[in-house]
Amino acid sequence: MTTMTLAKALNAGLRRAMESDPKVLVMGEDVGKLGGVFRITDGLQKDFGEDRVIDTPLAESGIVGTAVGLAMRGYRPVVEIQFDGFVYPAYDQIVCQVAKLHFRSQGRVPMPMVIRIPYGGGIGAVEHHSESPEAQFAHTPGLKVVTCSNPVDGYWMIQQAIASDDPVVFLEPKRQYHAAKVDVDEAATPYPLFASRTVRPGGDLTLVGYGPTVATCLDAATVAAEEGRSVEVIDLRTLSPLDMAPVHESVRRTGRAVVVHEAHANLGMGAEVAARVSEECFYSLEAPVLRVGGFDTPYPPARVEESFLPDLDRVLDAVDRSLGY
Repeated sequence: MTTMTLAKALNAGLRRAMESDPKVLVMGEDVGKLGGVFRITDGLQKDFGEDRVIDTPLAESGIVGTAVGLAMRGYRPVVEIQFDGFVYPAYDQIVCQVAKLHFRSQGRVPMPMVIRIPYGGGIGAVEHHSESPEAQFAHTPGLKVVTCSNPVDGYWMIQQAIASDDPVVFLEPKRQYHAAKVDVDEAATPYPLFASRTVRPGGDLTLVGYGPTVATCLDAATVAAEEGRSVEVIDLRTLSPLDMAPVHESVRRTGRAVVVHEAHANLGMGAEVAARVSEECFYSLEAPVLRVGGFDTPYPPARVEESFLPDLDRVLDAVDRSLGY
């Protein structure tokens, strides 16, 4: 049992995956000598060498394109995109090559690649450093998309993603990297990768979040409990494929659902979750499925980002509105 932050847990998970399989490579901007801007790959190049932890040029399309070739030759590349807003130069490679090669080859060419993307706001960063692009990747057939919200999931999910024969976009909530330390049992049996999980039981309303908003949802449930309201919190964990079974089971009991994410609410993951809940749980619903998300604007300057991000007050307001029906 080791006490870790999310950043340390991801580092430990990468290290364990590299120790277990010599075909696992890490590549990206400043991942080697610097150890990554968030120090997620700290010490890996020193221990595994420059052939397995590769500092690349500042060229995201080239980084992902090179990883495609490595994956086709039997390696398991782990690509780091330094910041979420930097992924778009590689978008063509990800959508046109990474997502399609397995299908294009009729299953003969697997694509065992992980694309790590720090995402979301809350760190006071400048433009292009606080995006939430998850819906764009979840909308792309052929890609798996997952996101961790805590150190335990970070440690296990990165290893499971690397072991997958499908390409995985691995989203890491950057404001959770150093938010809290928890005990990680490195000998435990991990929770399945592509599965949602109930992280707090409740009976009056279902609150659904993922990545950086899970902590906000848990805080909201705590405050609601002080007012006599029992809120169940579900961490989606996997955005493609969506595991809706725990959500449906919960909403059939509570009759109410609120979905929270940092990305723009318009055409976001919350819209898909709301549609699926409405389709499957229509006769159980006591209120419309509500969404709490970022506003439909480009990400704002750091000095006003707290007004942009879904916070405790906005989530509690949605809870109140849902319970008011």
